[in-house]
Amino acid sequence: MTYPYQHQQPVPQQGMRIDLVQGTPFGVAYPLVQATPSGPAIGSLVAGIASVLVGLFVGCLGLLGGSEGWGPLAGGAFTVLALFLGLGAIGLGVFGMRQVRRSGRLVTGRGTAITGVVLGSTGAGIGVLSLLLAFVIAATSTSP
Repeated sequence: MTYPYQHQQPVPQQGMRIDLVQGTPFGVAYPLVQATPSGPAIGSLVAGIASVLVGLFVGCLGLLGGSEGWGPLAGGAFTVLALFLGLGAIGLGVFGMRQVRRSGRLVTGRGTAITGVVLGSTGAGIGVLSLLLAFVIAATSTSP
């Protein structure tokens, strides 16, 4: 005995959208794609953190060696590193924000990119101000 075909609704699975094709017993399944984090945004955050740490290290060198004269020289080399890391964090952060904006919902990490830009600029500023402080300490301590 043959039974007539009975149309049944497809059962949607977790993480999948199913649309019925009108006039047929078939449907089209769309798996939901998980968003991926932005690589440049993560790189911006890492470079920003490193920039702040190197900037603080420049401050330590400037305070310790400022009175003896070697603080500005040692701090200057690390200030260049803090500046490069800070500029890299800013560039990667801007690129990461643009990538997130253009991709819609497929790429995440806008907050991470913004944090990287803020940390990169803060680290570069700390490095430059610490170097200036080291020069001031060196100039005032060597005066007769």
